[in-house]
Amino acid sequence: MTQVRINIDGHALDVPAGISVAAAIAQSQRPFRRSVSGHMRAPFCGMGICFECRVQIDGIAQQRSCMVSVRDGMQVVTDG
Repeated sequence: MTQVRINIDGHALDVPAGISVAAAIAQSQRPFRRSVSGHMRAPFCGMGICFECRVQIDGIAQQRSCMVSVRDGMQVVTDG
């Protein structure tokens, strides 16, 4: 399987091409984000409806990570 290298919160990670950013973050075992009350959040629905997996991707905030496929060189920032 082809691998791509992405960067999550400053950490390089090789992941299978074609997986979602949410799957890559889960594979890295890094947290996704915190709610406004400070609780840890993570993907819930896996199909873009719940908005719980929002991260910054290549400088664009509030991206639903379950809806975006990884690509080589991608920069992902969680707030976890």
